[in-house]
Amino acid sequence: MSRPRLGFLGTGWIGRHRLAAILAEGRAEAVGIADPSPEMAAEAARLAPGARVVGGLEELLALRPDGIVIATPSALHAAQSIRALEAGAAVFCQKPLGRTAAESGAVVEAARRAGRLLAVDLSYRHTEAMQRIREVVREGGLGRPYAVDLTFHNAYGPDKPWFRDPALSGGGCVMDLGVHLVDLALWVLGFPAVTGVTSALFAAGEPLGGRTDRVEDYAAATLTLETGAVVRLACSWNLHAGRDAVIAAEFQGTAGGAALRNEAGSFYDFTAERFQGTARETLAAPPDDWGGRAAAAWAARLADGEGFDPAAGELVAVAGVLDRIYGR
Repeated sequence: MSRPRLGFLGTGWIGRHRLAAILAEGRAEAVGIADPSPEMAAEAARLAPGARVVGGLEELLALRPDGIVIATPSALHAAQSIRALEAGAAVFCQKPLGRTAAESGAVVEAARRAGRLLAVDLSYRHTEAMQRIREVVREGGLGRPYAVDLTFHNAYGPDKPWFRDPALSGGGCVMDLGVHLVDLALWVLGFPAVTGVTSALFAAGEPLGGRTDRVEDYAAATLTLETGAVVRLACSWNLHAGRDAVIAAEFQGTAGGAALRNEAGSFYDFTAERFQGTARETLAAPPDDWGGRAAAAWAARLADGEGFDPAAGELVAVAGVLDRIYGR
């Protein structure tokens, strides 16, 4: 397939950024745009003047696109993805694919039945820093990995009210930020089975205690893997961090260590280093324009004619770990 025709559902900041990244690569064209905000749709249309602005998903599908890019609230992702796949369109969806493993699994099964390419915007995989760390781990440069420490603190939290509505979001900072941490750990280590999960969730400094009327704004969890390795993660919104964000991923093995860290509180600038004893080596450093790479890579794979990828099952594995962190 050359230059697949794409529809864009949801064109807020993230949706427009992914639209621009895909078009910049020149491998696909935008044929339709839909957003409940006329202002957001108009801004997207300025990026893709040849695309039609339509009223929603059904009107996008009426344009018979090859793929749909979904950037809508989390509660809508699974149903919209399934509808697009059943209509014959490939799907690139913002995270999370579903609010639960059951929702995510239903989407993956729909993609399998349709034979269509499905991907989720797990964008931190596409930073140069994480790519280099994964290479070192997979090549045995750390020996046998046995410990992973992961952190993602967003000091000001999300700006849309639906993030804090459990029915619309499916969860708080774990669903928003922890999904990236769980995915990075399992992706780097080759998706070993998770044999144990313990967690503690807080809202405004108080233990959440199984309440379903609010979402967590701080979480700590420990995962035990079938390899014997242990993964510890912490994530939060509105933490008193003294900076915009604290993001880190450290992997320790029997022969060395490697870590990603954000620079000066940035959400976008990362350094990756490799450690052996007291020595350190820089693997990657800013600048790195990685934000739209996941979307552009999906569009390129679609242009190359790729269909369903069984690796989509990894999305269900990650969602299953989040379910266990939430105790469901």
